Amino acid sequence: MTREVVTVGPETSAKYAAEVLAERGFAALPVVDDDGALVGIVAEADVLRDRLPPDPRLHLLRTPAPDAPPALLVRGVMTTSVRTVPVTADVADVARLFVDDRVRSAPVLDGERLAGIVSRRDLLRSLVRPDEEIRADLLGLVEGYTQEPGAWDVAVADGVATVRRSHDAPAGTSPDAGDRAAVETLARTVPGVVAVRVSTDGADPGGADRS
Repeated sequence: MTREVVTVGPETSAKYAAEVLAERGFAALPVVDDDGALVGIVAEADVLRDRLPPDPRLHLLRTPAPDAPPALLVRGVMTTSVRTVPVTADVADVARLFVDDRVRSAPVLDGERLAGIVSRRDLLRSLVRPDEEIRADLLGLVEGYTQEPGAWDVAVADGVATVRRSHDAPAGTSPDAGDRAAVETLARTVPGVVAVRVSTDGADPGGADRS
């Protein structure tokens, strides 16, 4: 997620919010009150609504002029029913929210306070991490958890991680099922890992299954 979030207040000019969206390329801006609590969100569609009147020269039937100008402040255009996620949310659940509900971004809350914002692009960045970066992070986690430097081999191919006992692992130190489950759980916390296999044999992990 992005922690340094650009926000606006309910009394912010709607035109200014539109300028920020256009200049920064954001899809939406969280709206917070004076205490930093999230009170809404203003999206591109919110500030576009009623601000682009049709050109009467291009329409056979003229649209009557509106009785009043569009809302001038963010509080008049923002959406107050906001889809949010907690800071402890599983990334898989966030991805499911984006796909199933066609959400482009979601504020991240720590209690009632805004902690950041997560977008589809953030999730895509984690998927395209180089395999070697993923491997280094995963190997560090596994060795830190097991306290066995050099006893594990890790290979990553297209985000699919294979973790095996190294040929150099001390004899008689094969982990039990609980340790294997813990290693698999650790692997799934590494950004960019899309699947994981844990084995205790000494086979070459370079032959990771890509299926």
